Amino acid sequence: MDWGMKNRMAKIIRPDTGRALMLAVDHGYFLGPTTRLEVPRKTIEPLLPYADSIMLTRGVLRTSVDPSTATSVVLRVSGGVSIIGPSLSNEGITTSIKDAIRLNVAGVGLSVFIGTEHERQTLLSLAELVNQGEEYGIPVMAITAVGRELEKRDARFLSLCCRICAEIGAHMVKTYYCEDFEKVTESCPVPIVIAGGPKLATELDVLEMAYNAIQRGAVGVDMGRNIWQSDYPVAMIRAIRAIVHEGYTPKEALDLFMTLKEEEVKKRAAVN
Repeated sequence: MDWGMKNRMAKIIRPDTGRALMLAVDHGYFLGPTTRLEVPRKTIEPLLPYADSIMLTRGVLRTSVDPSTATSVVLRVSGGVSIIGPSLSNEGITTSIKDAIRLNVAGVGLSVFIGTEHERQTLLSLAELVNQGEEYGIPVMAITAVGRELEKRDARFLSLCCRICAEIGAHMVKTYYCEDFEKVTESCPVPIVIAGGPKLATELDVLEMAYNAIQRGAVGVDMGRNIWQSDYPVAMIRAIRAIVHEGYTPKEALDLFMTLKEEEVKKRAAVN
């Protein structure tokens, strides 16, 4: 890696811990105004100080994030589909590398859909993005998406997806946590972060997923709904941050969450 590439990677994966806490708020590119992300700025602002990087589209970046932020940006650059369309896998590159440079991003991200009718086009889009990223020193994160077919999220399938992305040249990969997750991370020669996925039933479920993923080889998380769909999103992101960067166990992180939640309850009561 050249200096610029290394420098940008260091803004995503902290060199002092070797870990990454990414905040995903790019859901609107195919879901529209997702619950509790209806007004992006309102959701993003209180969480931004606790994230190492934020993943979002250029539209939301330009309209809803203060340019003075110190939090780095990983830009979603794929799309072209919606949740009501015939196939979520029919994506293409939506943002030029020049616009990404103009936005001073630390990295760019693109979905690939292995095992779908659009497998080839999304993999070739990844290859093209890697070519451009290498030319300009911008890391590329491949996102192993599965569309509506959540039953595909097993170690064998995700190992295939992640390894192919790494072979094409992705600098890091975002994938799902699954049983036998160490088989996924061991066979992928680039760093892996896990997606949060749909909102889980309890805070402990979220914290255990983050903890177990890191114990099994992930460098961190790129989490969205399990943070900002929480009734106490700041407490949630701080608890996850404690797992990612401070080595907290799920129980310790839950205790921290409960303490921060109580503080927030008192603040809200005082305002009302």
